[in-house]
Amino acid sequence: MLNWMERLARVMAIIGGIVLTVLVVLTCVSVFGRGLNTLGHAGFMPEDLGDALIATGVGPITGDFELVEAGVAFSIFSFLPVAQLYAGHATVDIFTSFLSTSLNKIIQAFWEVIFVIVMILITWRFYEGTVNKFEYGETTFLLQFPIWWAYGASLFAACVATITAIYTAGARIAEALTNRNILPYSEGASH
Repeated sequence: MLNWMERLARVMAIIGGIVLTVLVVLTCVSVFGRGLNTLGHAGFMPEDLGDALIATGVGPITGDFELVEAGVAFSIFSFLPVAQLYAGHATVDIFTSFLSTSLNKIIQAFWEVIFVIVMILITWRFYEGTVNKFEYGETTFLLQFPIWWAYGASLFAACVATITAIYTAGARIAEALTNRNILPYSEGASH
């Protein structure tokens, strides 16, 4: 089961990484286009050269922020399974570093269960939001693409994150009860 969950988490992280990379490139191209457009309107630019630059249609990508907004939410939820499976979330262990391993496993299992509850709540709200946006036919302002597409993509990623969280919580509870390692642990920061 661990191998299957690792594969699922890694595939989601790769997809999220690809989406995030595309968004970074999109943002860079849009900023560059906006800069060239501004340069074409600059007072110091010879009029013919400025007009020629503007005539090429150079400018920001229309709706770039709408695409970034939709894609970043999906990317965040795509990275959650890997972070959850490998205990890669940020932690403050100033108090727990002095505790025994078995007590730390109990504390980690507790927080895994809390995370499952939070993920179920988030996934449920994403489901409700997706249905709501679909029923009302809401679209983005500039690109006019249906908002439920972004909600649906994020809902899918949130479902995978929730499944991973449930599996991880079960494994961490088993670790706390048996005092053995089932899941991999992150190395954490070096101090």
